[in-house]
Amino acid sequence: MKKYLKILKKCPLFANIEDEDLLRMLKCLDAKIGSFDKKYTVFAEGSPAKYIGVVLSGSVQVIQVDYYGNRSILSVMGEGEVFAEAFACAELREIPVSVIADEPSDIMFIDSSHILHTCHNNCGFHQQLIFNLMKDLAVKTIMFHQRIEITSKRTTREKLLAYLAMQARRAGSNSFDIDFDRQELADYLEVERSGLSAEISKLRREGILENHKNHFELL
Repeated sequence: MKKYLKILKKCPLFANIEDEDLLRMLKCLDAKIGSFDKKYTVFAEGSPAKYIGVVLSGSVQVIQVDYYGNRSILSVMGEGEVFAEAFACAELREIPVSVIADEPSDIMFIDSSHILHTCHNNCGFHQQLIFNLMKDLAVKTIMFHQRIEITSKRTTREKLLAYLAMQARRAGSNSFDIDFDRQELADYLEVERSGLSAEISKLRREGILENHKNHFELL
């Protein structure tokens, strides 16, 4: 666990918890670590909603596939970020999404019941952990509404520009990289890849943006 300490300190789930307490906490929570190759299914849709995941290295995509096989990328989680916590805390029987390793990744798994229910050791840091979990869920709710705001736009152009404007605000610059390749961006925006590529080309001709692969610049 010690080799991941710097990453864990960045994780919102463990904010304001001292290093020594953090290591004791992970032992108390019976945290487990797994390694996954790129494209490996970490959680499959329909699997038990029991564990909270923390990305220790690499990244994962949270995706949803509808009845007709159309894929939507709901979010991407990188080092130090948490996933599946909402489903576990809601005590759902099954996870309604899939989590796929976007690259070779190390993931920590924590049984949610070990967080939600105070252990017999009465650890002093447990209340801080619950507070951190509540804050993380609140932040994820805001991010979810931001995505709805983007995907609810009527045209591919409006969705793309809304998404790029959000990324520029996050980066604090009009020049930035995004997490997606072209197909993944289409899946996130819930549009056809061909239409997205055509719109990007049109916006370049109009002098509204420049891009190379996953790097964009708003002009």
